[in-house]
Amino acid sequence: MWRLRLLLLWALMLGRSLGRSTQAPSDYDETENPTGDEGGSTVSLLPARPRSFPGQPCLNDSHTLRLSNGSQQLLLGWVPTRLVPGLYGLVLVVGLPANGLALWVLATRVPRLPSTLLLMNLAAADLLLALVLPPRLAYHLRGQRWPFGEAACRAATAALYGHMYGSLLLLAAVSLDRYLALVHPLRARALRGQRLAAGLCAAAWLSAAALAAPLLMQRQTFRLAGSDRVLCHDVLPQDAQLAYWRPAFTCLALLGCFLPLLAMLLCHGATLRTLAAGGQRYGHALRLTALVLASAVGFFTPSNVLLLLHYTNPRHGGWGDLYGAYVPSLAVSTLNSCVDPFVYYYVSAEFRDKVREGLSRRPPGGATASKASGEGGGPAASGTRSSSLL
Repeated sequence: MWRLRLLLLWALMLGRSLGRSTQAPSDYDETENPTGDEGGSTVSLLPARPRSFPGQPCLNDSHTLRLSNGSQQLLLGWVPTRLVPGLYGLVLVVGLPANGLALWVLATRVPRLPSTLLLMNLAAADLLLALVLPPRLAYHLRGQRWPFGEAACRAATAALYGHMYGSLLLLAAVSLDRYLALVHPLRARALRGQRLAAGLCAAAWLSAAALAAPLLMQRQTFRLAGSDRVLCHDVLPQDAQLAYWRPAFTCLALLGCFLPLLAMLLCHGATLRTLAAGGQRYGHALRLTALVLASAVGFFTPSNVLLLLHYTNPRHGGWGDLYGAYVPSLAVSTLNSCVDPFVYYYVSAEFRDKVREGLSRRPPGGATASKASGEGGGPAASGTRSSSLL
């Protein structure tokens, strides 16, 4: 009899042990019933995977995602619904007219030198970045409610990242052009030309398009459980995130941001050494080159560092809610498109004269033909002329 009791007790203990091992709660387990069915049985969800905000797919409804209370407060707080649209609005108010006017002046009143082509493409990228912001602006102002549908969400996300990283790649191309003109003026006579400039522009646009293309391939609109909000990209399902979104954004940050920034550091670093060796007469060009480099690093580095950190460990207690800081830092990155026209174009008195000529509808004056900016303050030799206003 005692053997039978011992056997029953052992079986009971084994069953409890198995029950605990198969239902060990993860960081995302909930005690309420996710399906809304009666009975309120506890359902153990999948382990943590990386995503934008750490959300949970609702059972029997793959288009609805659940958020923890902390993540939901970050998603719907004043930062994404007030600060972020304010920053995007600033890009529209300042960047749109500044880049539009700069592009028009470069296209109509500046000699078509190789660097003119690079600067025209940079102004176009910054202008297009401002033009794709209104849907995102409306989304944030509506309290994270996307009204335009799935296809528009994919296109808006890809366009935002594509034009922003395209602008950064073009900044790297401009820095290479300045490096050749100022550090290797004799070699630049053979290397710098329309073919090189066109090749750099084409490479920048094609690279940006290739990096942004994965953002068009996956669904990005999901309803937030318990609300009427349709989210665009801010919360993504866990099953696709580990295998798809993490490598996509890792490539975007490494190849679209840190590689161009490294190229800018190398090129501008060598340019700064050359200008510094020229003495006091190149002080203005030296300060302006340092400002260009500092603005690119300052605007783009924080958001991409946060992006990489977020995707390394998205669990609660790890970097999971860093996306709440990444959203405003991404908006700050777009402000670089407002700075570019002032540090590349309007800083030059010559360019401002051309703007006034254009606005007053006067024909371009031959006496104000574009001088080399690096030439206008740097040690570039004749024959390396450029309309770049560095």
